[in-house]
Amino acid sequence: MAIRKENFDNPVLLSPSRGMPKSIAIIGAGTIGPDIGYYLKSALPDLELVLIDINEQALEKAVGRIDAYREKGVKRGKISADLAEKIKQNIVTSTDYQSLAHCDWVLEAATENLKLKREIFSTVEGLIRPDALITSNTSSLPADRLFSHLKNPERATVTHFFAPAFQNPAVEVVEWDKGDHEVVDYLRWFFYQTGKVPMVTADEVCFMLDRIFDNWCNEAALLLDKAEPAEVDSVSTEFVHAGPFFVLNLANGNPIIVETNTLQMEEEGEHYRPAAIFETAGRWETVNPGVSLDVDAGKAKTIRDRMLGILFSQSFDIIDRNIGDTADLDLGCCIALGFKKGPIELMKEMGVAEVERIMAEFAKYKPGMPQPAKPIADYFNYKRFLLVSEIDNTVVITLRRPEAMNALHDEMTDEILDVITTNEGRDDVAGFVITGYGTRAFCAGADIGKFPSMLGDKQQSIEYSRACSRLLLHLDQCKKPVVAALNGMALGGGLELATRCHALIAAPQAWMQLPEITLGIVPGIGAMVVPYRRWPAAADTFHGMLLKAEKLKAKQALEIGMLEKLVDSQDDLIPEAVKMVKTMTATGDHIAAAPVTISSVPAGITESVTGQVLSQDIIKIITKAVNAAAAADSLNEALEIGYAAFGDSACTGAAKEGISSFMERRKPDFAKTG
Repeated sequence: MAIRKENFDNPVLLSPSRGMPKSIAIIGAGTIGPDIGYYLKSALPDLELVLIDINEQALEKAVGRIDAYREKGVKRGKISADLAEKIKQNIVTSTDYQSLAHCDWVLEAATENLKLKREIFSTVEGLIRPDALITSNTSSLPADRLFSHLKNPERATVTHFFAPAFQNPAVEVVEWDKGDHEVVDYLRWFFYQTGKVPMVTADEVCFMLDRIFDNWCNEAALLLDKAEPAEVDSVSTEFVHAGPFFVLNLANGNPIIVETNTLQMEEEGEHYRPAAIFETAGRWETVNPGVSLDVDAGKAKTIRDRMLGILFSQSFDIIDRNIGDTADLDLGCCIALGFKKGPIELMKEMGVAEVERIMAEFAKYKPGMPQPAKPIADYFNYKRFLLVSEIDNTVVITLRRPEAMNALHDEMTDEILDVITTNEGRDDVAGFVITGYGTRAFCAGADIGKFPSMLGDKQQSIEYSRACSRLLLHLDQCKKPVVAALNGMALGGGLELATRCHALIAAPQAWMQLPEITLGIVPGIGAMVVPYRRWPAAADTFHGMLLKAEKLKAKQALEIGMLEKLVDSQDDLIPEAVKMVKTMTATGDHIAAAPVTISSVPAGITESVTGQVLSQDIIKIITKAVNAAAAADSLNEALEIGYAAFGDSACTGAAKEGISSFMERRKPDFAKTG
């Protein structure tokens, strides 16, 4: 079954007919069931959670685990005491399936046994309402095998979570022949609204991400005739945060690899046979993440080529057979499996010739494994960091880097710029909306990227700041209106992006901040210039944001005229932004070209709004730049003042201390830097 193109739009654009569930049952109180339960209760505290298991002890342990997660969450400041108390309420445990008869959704998380699961679903179908959902958390068994025997299979599918399910944002949603598209759409919407990143996959054994993980681990085991587990892990950490054997120990995963690779072998060929050692192996003797061994160069090359060979082989197969989307594959490998870069992103970085070499060597070693079905460069034509949708003649660009709160970097910047330049000349496009993925962040600033290497070099830092402005400069003169739809926080470079759009609109939870001063640097791509030129009467607000890192809530932004509109709910944000595009024209004059009069920059500031001691050197640089930019004769001249101020900040001791402390995850000490 071909996956619908619509599956790769932003789930917030969906309008499902059913609302949030009031009661969800989880069958299976073992390894992952309680974790899924904690995620659900954390996201929907008033939800009734019904835990079903044949073992009373397992149910007691499951509730104990949820309690432990609550307590740890409060202790670490992740959740409030009030939320923890709500999570505790309305949890029902039972060994009787009758207890789930009233539930809106039954989620099975039992043992990976096809016969058992089919029996469970038959029992469940006989008890629940006709409109209740049924899903399975299986990691490998196709929906067709699980549900095709049911009287109403259309309301059932697979929802595959990744451990730990209450922290890992990834979840695969399977689209299959007998399933209802509306069920898939609803699940995508539900997971999005509750903080997950849903990815639609075709109904093939092991779906998308387990094909990567299981074969990655299996290939690691097949290398044990040439290397030790610790050596394989050490070499593999070039590409993953934790080596395959370390992860197998963590997840007690040996039996899982046997099970899943056997499924693939039976379906797709002998070349997927699980390594024999998995049948007898216990725990692996390996190294912890971050520990590097001195591995012989020849052996390291063999490990590297084989591990990349299996990774690339499975990735080509997933894309060629439309098992999953290229961008979802890359993102899923990072957020679900702990890869440092997605496989296609990694190929692009390595180059076609190197990928061809690896695949040619892999074909000699394992001739049955999939090879690319088209020229390798053709796989690189995708948007890794964006979702692009068209609604009512408006192009909606969603920044999708959930692993980094949608922070900007060079690759995302270039993707946004490409979408706008490609579409702004189309007669059937009225304009653009830029928003962020999820409910928490529009864009949490810009990655530090290359900046640490530029500390102390004023000219290089100026050029870097100017280069980072390429998208913003295009927005200033864009031929079609662009509306920033703030779905959550807009920090630093994210706020600078928003203020260069022709209008801003926000959801109630949105807020803005310029935190650069707490890092010992200045915002160098427009924040010391553009807000003052667009909303000069609100200069006092911007002074506080720049010099004290004060937060600006959406309601306050509306009051000072920064927002065109504050919508009632997240669901209204994109529709209202699209309507706004239709009422606007882009004339290039939304930012004042002439000098502006602003209130005086306050003197005597020594601390941020949270009490952090600030650098006086950086305060002086910001004060001078704000005044000079406001008085500049042109916007371009004002922006150049901002770039130069960024260069000045890069040469201070404060910048060195601030960036170092950020990377070392400690508080900066600006008292010693000035």
